[in-house]
Amino acid sequence: MKISLKEKVLEILEQQKGRHISGSELAEQTGVSRNAVWKAVKGLQEEGYAIRAVTNKGYCLELENDILSVQSISKYLLPELSWLQLEVHKVVDSTNDRAKEYAAQGRPEGLVIIAQEQTAGRGRMGRNFYSPSMSGVYISFLMRPDFTARESLFMTTAAAVAAAETIEAVSGEPAGIKWVNDVFCHGKKVCGILTEASVNVETELLEYAVTGIGFNIREPEGGFPEEIKDVAGPIFQKAQEFGLADSDHDARSQIAAGMINRFWSYYQHLTERTFMPEYKRRSFLLGQEVRTLSDPSISGRAADIDEEGHLIIELADGTRRVLSSGEVSVRPVSDTQKEQETKT
Repeated sequence: MKISLKEKVLEILEQQKGRHISGSELAEQTGVSRNAVWKAVKGLQEEGYAIRAVTNKGYCLELENDILSVQSISKYLLPELSWLQLEVHKVVDSTNDRAKEYAAQGRPEGLVIIAQEQTAGRGRMGRNFYSPSMSGVYISFLMRPDFTARESLFMTTAAAVAAAETIEAVSGEPAGIKWVNDVFCHGKKVCGILTEASVNVETELLEYAVTGIGFNIREPEGGFPEEIKDVAGPIFQKAQEFGLADSDHDARSQIAAGMINRFWSYYQHLTERTFMPEYKRRSFLLGQEVRTLSDPSISGRAADIDEEGHLIIELADGTRRVLSSGEVSVRPVSDTQKEQETKT
């Protein structure tokens, strides 16, 4: 796919982020005139990129620049994943819906849809997923696996481990997993995951699968909506933490790339389930009193997570129930009447 001059200039500026590069050097690297470079830079500035132009020094993409782009993410990708097709949007209705549309058009696996904002983001159970502009990053993977729908659960568990590992690597903060698909940090939900798929009825194999992941990077302007503010939170709790050091100025791009690196590495060997020990280690429900959010509800102790990713609940009479799907809430032993509903 042919890339534009603006994309070429942005790629070079991203690689030199925070440092000046002369117009003549940009012209030489892109094979155009300095005037053409100037026009490309002006176009990027009009799109919102913070690019400083200084006489006798050249152009500099500011460290504080916070716009996601293919170029800002690609520089952190593993070399062996350079073949993945990244599509970055300022705003979409839903990255999962966009990926499903591409799947229906016959697009191959390896397409990654990334957005800075979703107007119709979705979570599990048909819930909305709050996806405001400039405070999060929303990613969906298009895959065409050769296994059954039953094994699609592992896409979600693998994504949860990849998300938790990425959060820790970028922020330095520990991240835990709430069965089956939520990632928590600072005691709040900072990431949600939704896997959707199409199944061939005759073969029972997946025609395609889409796994979407939404990260709350920082507190949105005006805060989280009333209905989720007690549960949802940002990875970076304070504004000054976001971009505290030079290496953190690209936090959103680093999280996007880290998620792509880790999830795709797990996906390529999904049936080996190498991520399951880490999924279980990070699952903070284990040992706690929980109840299912179903009718009828089941209450008991979260005793284990088996190799299939199922939650095992031990009831008061000692019998055990195995949950393959659904949701649970935590019932603190000290006060079972005050339940921490985790329904975002």
